[in-house]
Formats: sequence, C-alpha cells, structure tokens
Amino acid sequence: MRLTDLRGRSVAVWGTGREGRAAVMAVAAHGPARLIAVDDSVNFLSVPWEGELAALAPLAGGDHAFAALVAADVVVRSPGVPQTHPWMAELRSRGVTVTGGSALWMADHAGRTVGVTGSKGKSTTAALISHLLAAVDRPNVFGGNIGVPLLDLPPAQQYVLELSSYQCSDLTDSPRVAVVTSLFPEHLDAHGGEREYYRDKLNLLAHGPELIVINGADERLVTETLRARDANGFAAVPAGGGDSRFRIDDDDLVYCSDDALFPRAALRLRGRHNGRNLCVALAVLDGMGIDVVARKDDLRRAVESFEGLPHRLAEIEDPSGLTFVDDTLSTSPYSAMHAIDAYEGRPLTVLVGGTDRGLDYAPLRDHLRGLEITVIGLPDSGPRILDELAGLPGVRTEAAEDLPSAVRLARKLTPPGGVVLLSPAAPSYGRFRNFEHRSEVFAQAVRDSA
Repeated sequence: MRLTDLRGRSVAVWGTGREGRAAVMAVAAHGPARLIAVDDSVNFLSVPWEGELAALAPLAGGDHAFAALVAADVVVRSPGVPQTHPWMAELRSRGVTVTGGSALWMADHAGRTVGVTGSKGKSTTAALISHLLAAVDRPNVFGGNIGVPLLDLPPAQQYVLELSSYQCSDLTDSPRVAVVTSLFPEHLDAHGGEREYYRDKLNLLAHGPELIVINGADERLVTETLRARDANGFAAVPAGGGDSRFRIDDDDLVYCSDDALFPRAALRLRGRHNGRNLCVALAVLDGMGIDVVARKDDLRRAVESFEGLPHRLAEIEDPSGLTFVDDTLSTSPYSAMHAIDAYEGRPLTVLVGGTDRGLDYAPLRDHLRGLEITVIGLPDSGPRILDELAGLPGVRTEAAEDLPSAVRLARKLTPPGGVVLLSPAAPSYGRFRNFEHRSEVFAQAVRDSA
C-alpha cells in the first residue's frame, strides 16, 4: 500500500509520538476522506495535540479510541504499538487494513534503499554503510530507527536505514538491499514469542530485495535465512564468517577474497562483532557494484575516521586508570556477551539489570563459564540474573540498589587497569526514562565516585 492509495479513504493514525505525527502530516497531504489520530494510553488528555496537527486530524482517546480505529478503512500503526496489542487481531478480523508509516514510505522508496536490521549491530552497521558509501562518492541519507521517522526523511537518491523489528513487521516491499546483522530472542513480549519475533524481523527479506547480505558468523541467522532468496533467486550473501568472501583472518587483516584490504585495527570500535559488522558493510558496497579492492585506500581512510555511535561500548576516561564503558543499549544477554568479549584479557566488572520481561539468561551463564569476572546486579532483573550465575567458579556476584551505588561498588572491586562495563543485558530501562537517561546517570555516577 502506498500513500497515494489513501486518497478518498478513512484513515486512523494510531500513536501520537514522532512516528504518529509524521504519519498524520504525510497522510493528510494525500487527500484522505477522513483522518483521525488515536491515542489509547491512559494519559491521552495530556498529549500536546494542537495547532496544525489537531486541524488535520482530531484526537480520539479513552472510550473513543477503539471506535475510531474500527471505523477506519486503514489504520496506520506507529511502531510503538505492539503486534500483540489485543486490538490488532480484532481490527484485522473486521477487515480493517493495518499498515505502518515505514511500510507506506518503503512502498515508494524501496528501489533506492539499503535497509539494515538485526537483534544487535544494526545501528552501527547502517551508520558504517552510510559512511563508507559517502567516502566512495555515493552520497546518501542515513535515517530510520535512529530517531527520524521514515516519513520525515528528505528526498534523496540513496537511503541507508536502520530498521527495528516493529518497522520490519509491516513491510510489504523489501528495500533493494536487505541486510541482517544478527538474530537472537528480543522484544518477545511485543511480538508474541521467539518464532514470531524472527518472522517479523526477517520480513525485511520477504518481498524481493535485489541483494541480501547477512552476518555469516551467526549460526542462528544463517539457519533462519537458508531459504531467503533475492529477486534473482540467489541465496543470501554471508559476510564475516571464516569462509566468507569478506572476512577477518588470523593475521587480523580484512580480506575481500584473497585481497587484503587493510588491518582490522583501522576500525577503532572494539569487539569481534564490530569486525563482522565491518565485513557486512563491505559486502554491501561490493554487492552495489563498488570495486572495494580498487577503492581500498579510500575505504581504509573512511574506516579510520568512523567514530561509532553513542551508548555502544563508549569509553569514559577516569583518572584512576579504570576504564568505564557505557554500553547501555545492550538490551539482551547476547549483546552483553559481545561486550564482555570485547574486553577479553582485562579485569572486568559488568553491571547488569533492568526491566524483567522473562528473558532466558542461561546463555549468559554458559558464556561466563571459565571466566574470572565480577557481575553486579541492578533492579529489577538483576537478582534473577545473579541467581542464574550462582555457583559459577570465577564469577563473583554482588547486588546493588541502584546504578550510582553499583558504580561505587565496582570502583572498589575492580583491579587497577580493569574495566567497568554497563551492559545491562535487559530489554528495557527499568527505573530510567530511556537509554539516554541511564547513560547520564552512569556518567554522573562515574564522576561522583572518582
């Protein structure tokens, strides 16, 4: 479905955040017969819905919210409305078409888009692809789940987008280039289960992309995409695995087939997972027709200048000699495992915990087996994580009542030259408003405890 298909139809935009506001403005420009905004939260009366927005789409909430949705021909769902919302099944059973702003945008721009998703690494990989494309004279607009709704993106000849599972689930058009960086259980409450999450995530690949690139070192991802084919019938291109065309060998050089491109150390981001993200990005450029061997000097300079994104293994200098690391966007045990690996060989204290949504922490226990490490648990899921790790030789577990006290405790317990890593391994932010707030509290606690 395209935006032009909404002309003359009754449309309800479900959600009043950035995505909902962008959808109202975009839909209104295409002449719907009726347009209404819907907020089903208990705080709908405090939503700042006025001026042009209110003139284009009056706001329905409270007892009127569901009635406004079922009366529409088409509901444009914001990504924050989960697929498991009880109204979703009811709307579809009544024949109401449910789509999303990302799907409406993609229908018109798929041929000019590189779309990147993944349970971990999608933001960094998308940013890296955008950065490398610009370095080889392919200007592009970078956006998506990083904070700019797709419907607000400016006109461009090339887009590179980070896409969440919520955005992918609505798509009926795949981007020309579809990229998946990793796959493990995440956001299960919003999707209905592990299989449903994988289905929604991999919907990015389901509608005829011209090129599919995946992280070939992720066994689950490789298994789940065995049947994935691009529009020409070719299988997904694996990158970053030991036998991939784009890989990092034991000599720590980045290779394209037999050609060494540059040292892995050119990328300043820590961790084997970020090395694989680089290989995925290079495979995308290769698949788009760029001669990465001929342009390897340009690409090396671009890789060396890439600074990464905030809140992802971001190091904070400290006069004590300890390294404090903000990895607050680590929202699963698997992403915490990657972060722990990035500091292999150094004394390590990890701060974990956040909203408890029932994730399985057994993989984290298996990963820590045989390591010497201190783990400090924060509310709310911290105590359950610590229980899972109990009895592991070499793993010291401690509980803290909040993040500042955890930082103070970590400073006492971490040997000189060690690392204190905030990598929560939890799906949400617990007692914090968002990840930015948690980062601010962490950084302030580091300063205060010095």
